[in-house]
Amino acid sequence: PILYSYFRSSCSWRVRIALALKGISYDLVPVNLIKDGGQQFSAEFKALNPMQQVPALKIDGITLSQSLAIINYLEETRPNPRLLPQDPKKRAQVRMIADHIVSGIQPLQNLSILNQMGEKKMEWAQKCIASGFQALEQILQHTAGRYCVGDEVSMADLCLAPQVANAERFKVDMGPYPTITRINKALLELEAFKISHPSRQPDTPAELRA
Repeated sequence: PILYSYFRSSCSWRVRIALALKGISYDLVPVNLIKDGGQQFSAEFKALNPMQQVPALKIDGITLSQSLAIINYLEETRPNPRLLPQDPKKRAQVRMIADHIVSGIQPLQNLSILNQMGEKKMEWAQKCIASGFQALEQILQHTAGRYCVGDEVSMADLCLAPQVANAERFKVDMGPYPTITRINKALLELEAFKISHPSRQPDTPAELRA
């Protein structure tokens, strides 16, 4: 497998966690979203992913983009350890939380949007994340055990930790979100989350390395 990734991309981090949890070794090709006006806009990368976004994963003779589509494929082809609960209600809750982050928070504060916000980019990102986290905190109070849904790591957790990292980068006050904070702390203690962390990637700049 070949993963096209950017160290700071939360969508790429979700996939790196899934690959680590499932013990899938891969080659990493960095795509710098800032350098050269954004390497994702090159003709070469556009041929790979017409949406010109990371991540993209070449695996089993196909190329997949969109983090949840990639994670779902890994789940269906390499089911251990599982990232979706067997219980249909818990499975629906996992998907709900993942969608809440992937559709309702992250796209509103990603690079392409922030670049259009000019001087208000920090304020905009804080507002979008805080609004999403207020809802997410309430949801997690009903679903969480040690992690987002019960005591098993799921796809929801793969979305949560990268989004909290974004929140911290944009200096969002995490005080009002004790459940999110507690779960994130537990996740960052897991080896798969450590080795896939943005501070430990081949393309992480020296000053941001752990």
